[in-house]
Amino acid sequence: MALIKPFRAWRPRPDKAEFVASPPYDVLSSDEAREVAGSNPLSFLHVVKPEIDLDPGVDLYSDAVYAKGAENLQRLKDQGVLIREERPALYLYRQRMGDHVQTGLVTGASIDEYEADLIKKHEHTRRKKEDDRTRHVEALNSNTGPVFLTYRARPEIDTLVKRLTTGDPTYDFTAPDGIQHVLWVVDEPADVEALVAAFAKVGELYVADGHHRSAAATRVRALRKARNPNHTGDEAYNFFLGVIFPHDQMLIMDYNRVVKNPVGMDRDTFLARVKEVFEIAPCPAQKPTSARSFGMYLGGNWFRLQAKSGSYPADDPVESLDVAILQNNLLAPVLGIGDPRSDENIDFVGGIRGLQELEKRVDSGEWMVAFALHPTAIEQLFAVADAGNVMPPKSTWFEPKLRSGLIVRPLDD
Repeated sequence: MALIKPFRAWRPRPDKAEFVASPPYDVLSSDEAREVAGSNPLSFLHVVKPEIDLDPGVDLYSDAVYAKGAENLQRLKDQGVLIREERPALYLYRQRMGDHVQTGLVTGASIDEYEADLIKKHEHTRRKKEDDRTRHVEALNSNTGPVFLTYRARPEIDTLVKRLTTGDPTYDFTAPDGIQHVLWVVDEPADVEALVAAFAKVGELYVADGHHRSAAATRVRALRKARNPNHTGDEAYNFFLGVIFPHDQMLIMDYNRVVKNPVGMDRDTFLARVKEVFEIAPCPAQKPTSARSFGMYLGGNWFRLQAKSGSYPADDPVESLDVAILQNNLLAPVLGIGDPRSDENIDFVGGIRGLQELEKRVDSGEWMVAFALHPTAIEQLFAVADAGNVMPPKSTWFEPKLRSGLIVRPLDD
């Protein structure tokens, strides 16, 4: 079952929501966040990236940064920009990006179920990033960034969500990037109970994006449980902030690669090595239209690469992923990219930035070659997670991103 828990959120006054809502903490650099939030004191970037209000040379993991985040959150409360929900509620959050629409349930997700692998993962986490989010949650006594979750769609939940989103929303605004954000508060007890009962029939949830936030939540729970001699398991810290979307509304975009030439290989030798495991042909600039097909930009020209049959284990849910085929058959053996998590000769470019960004990187002379990939399918994510495996790094790029600051989940509820 998927155990969900309503809670009394802190959230913006309706007339302030579009000014408070911000991109997630991990999609902007500190300098980019300073620029975005510099003229907007209400931006939630002051809470999730509080270093922007300190000296640019500050250590991002210093006590001062976390203390500033707590101070900025309290300021928004004291100024009445954020208001506290009067009674426990759930929230329905709709995003529209062009023709794509997705509606998710904002809720408290169970850490017990996360640890029991009823909330499944598909990525490794880095200790340093876990430490950062753990300290952030502890200092602010709140979940400020939601975890992006998904589940296999169920018609009865779709019907319920459709009914509950027919009325006027609490928030409805379009962000500077053109994405519309709409939110409904669900606080009628009968409606809350209906959603809780409907999700109790969902077998598993899956972390789509937010592995570090969910892992940090488990560490915060362990810390608070150890400090609480009267721990019952029902405290707010036993849950984390999640937004749960049905799988058939998920949009996964390509997650592309640019690579330098660490081995000093000339173009002809490189192309000869590529031809050993890929069919290769010149092509116009276009994204791959099918799995096991790749675009390659080299020397001002685009090529189509097609993985040769037998060059990868087709029945392995991880090794048959396009990102794994590219890594195992080309990036590692030909270009020497052994660990893409740490190798400075590779960088990753979200598909939202288009092929033009890949061309720009290579044409600058800083990067030798770019690879455009076909997006990972949500069914592939499920298969990997169900097998208890993890994907290679940077396998999925989900759009649109969830805004931070629309719903803050306190741990003293």
